[in-house]
Amino acid sequence: MYRRVILLAVLSVCSFIAGAQQAVKFAFITDNHYSEGAASNADLQAIIEDINSQKGIDFVVMGGDLTDFGSDEEIAAVKATLDKLSPEYYVVAGNHDAKWSESGCNTFKEVFGYEHFNFTKKGWRFLGLNCGPDMRMAPALIPKEGKVWLQSLDEYENTIMFNHYPQDSSVLNYFDNVREFKRIGVKMMIGGHLHVNKAFDYDGLPGAVCRSALSSGNHPGYNIVKIEGQHISIAERRVFAANSHVEFEPWYQNDLVKVEDTVEYDKYGLPLSYPWMRYDVNEQYPFVKEIWKIQDNSNVVAGFAKNDKVAFYSTASGCIRAVSLKDGSQIWTRTFPGKIFSTPAVDGKVLVFGCTDGNIYAVKATDGSPLWSVKANKSVLSSPTIFEGKVYIGSSDGIFRCIDLKSGNLLWSYDDVEGFVESKPYVDAEQVVFGTWGNRLYSLSTQTGKLQWVWRSKQSSRMYSPAACYPVKSDGKIFVAVPDRKVYAVDAKTGETVYNVDGGREAIGISEDGKYIYSKTMFNSAYKFKASSTAIENGTLPVSSQEWNVKDGTGYEISPTALVEKDGMVLIPTDKGNIIALSDKDGSMLWAHKLSVALINPMQVWSKGGKTYILASTMDGVLSLLEVQH
Repeated sequence: MYRRVILLAVLSVCSFIAGAQQAVKFAFITDNHYSEGAASNADLQAIIEDINSQKGIDFVVMGGDLTDFGSDEEIAAVKATLDKLSPEYYVVAGNHDAKWSESGCNTFKEVFGYEHFNFTKKGWRFLGLNCGPDMRMAPALIPKEGKVWLQSLDEYENTIMFNHYPQDSSVLNYFDNVREFKRIGVKMMIGGHLHVNKAFDYDGLPGAVCRSALSSGNHPGYNIVKIEGQHISIAERRVFAANSHVEFEPWYQNDLVKVEDTVEYDKYGLPLSYPWMRYDVNEQYPFVKEIWKIQDNSNVVAGFAKNDKVAFYSTASGCIRAVSLKDGSQIWTRTFPGKIFSTPAVDGKVLVFGCTDGNIYAVKATDGSPLWSVKANKSVLSSPTIFEGKVYIGSSDGIFRCIDLKSGNLLWSYDDVEGFVESKPYVDAEQVVFGTWGNRLYSLSTQTGKLQWVWRSKQSSRMYSPAACYPVKSDGKIFVAVPDRKVYAVDAKTGETVYNVDGGREAIGISEDGKYIYSKTMFNSAYKFKASSTAIENGTLPVSSQEWNVKDGTGYEISPTALVEKDGMVLIPTDKGNIIALSDKDGSMLWAHKLSVALINPMQVWSKGGKTYILASTMDGVLSLLEVQH
């Protein structure tokens, strides 16, 4: 009996070793950008038929950008197509699935059932997780929730990791990610995004990004990955027609070994090779103080509301939290059924916000208990504006609503909105103005909701929509920045373009006195111009007619968050966790402060006792109250 037990144990170990050494073969498809009526759909179908015709493929991984615009219809359609695969398949989301998601990234999770995966096959562990930016234009970011999941994983000797992005400075928290990957035993990173086959080295961790599935005038294709023992190879396979293909010799080969973390970090946790503004900038400007600073356990992708004593914010995990304005301590928190990308608004004892579960909620500001809710037909991503006892808010269902703040009764709705609404509307006694991801800027009657005019972007692509910018009004004109890199001045009564200003993207601001407009470019500059300017040349306000146009120290910068002018300072929130202050007089640098490595959300700024206070949060869940002494 004893020898029999020993024999069974030996056979069991041998069986495990043999299983661990079996070759793994899988297909990796990425960046197919599914869109209704597009050629990419036929490309994906051809790839699926080619995979199904083969033997020995253990599974398939989709490396992100499954869709082109993240719509509910696109996600459902690509899921139906992928379900035709014979091997089991796994997916991670890319920026196109997350940035322009009309559901606020809810539908992707609902349709596919997860936001990260973890499975083993023949002695190897395979991990994948989604990567933003979720809803806001910024460099990539693995969400806080994804990081928490990673931190919960134990080390496993043979691990392969999938993420849409290369894990270099394309990702804001790349250094934290790679450090965690090394801890849990990742020996290889595989991704997409760049649409080419390319090898990488992430501080000693081998990586590869793979070609797009798109034919792009050539031929659709994907990659075959084989792991034999500790040797990995990746070979491109192109699909021509039915039963017609070519598989090239491997373009990537490597022997996989355990990777140690040898990176040197500074006292703030940044690698010494960190390429952007570092935390030591804070030491240069000691008159900018952090009254308090806290770290949430979720991404925060919206701004604050506040009253005299309490600050309110939302999280991507579906929470609304109230914290003390004095010290940041939590007063209450409430959880809702969907992610929240809406910046709440508060008026008296009522706090209002939208949720991706398809509801507009009002809760008591004192404790978060429910007051009323209004059901929309799709997610509510936009932020409400409260004006004279009424709530004005857009949604993803093609409807803009006006709701009585006290009762929650619907006062009016405009039901012909093209594209979903992401931003916060401008509201005054004459009009409600908001942009959509349908290339449109709408103006409605504040009292009745009747359409006054529609302004349309000249660009045909939805990605050039006036949708992320908070519109402002001055001198009888509405100002909005569009991703075609222009700021447009639109006649507030007629909706006709008066002039444009080169250089903007999605972020603008207005001076305290309402006479000047501020914007920034994508390439290290910011400018100020007078709203009433008449020095127009061929429909454009030239640089020579602007108040100032300066280098602002931001570098390459794509944040859509609004600029704020207060106490003679023009505050520029950036996509890398920095706030930069310029002089309102001449644009000269006053100070800079780093809160985090991620996008700064909409800020609350006010003056008190000769000091300026800035309430700010970042996409990776850092929240802080700054005090600027004059």
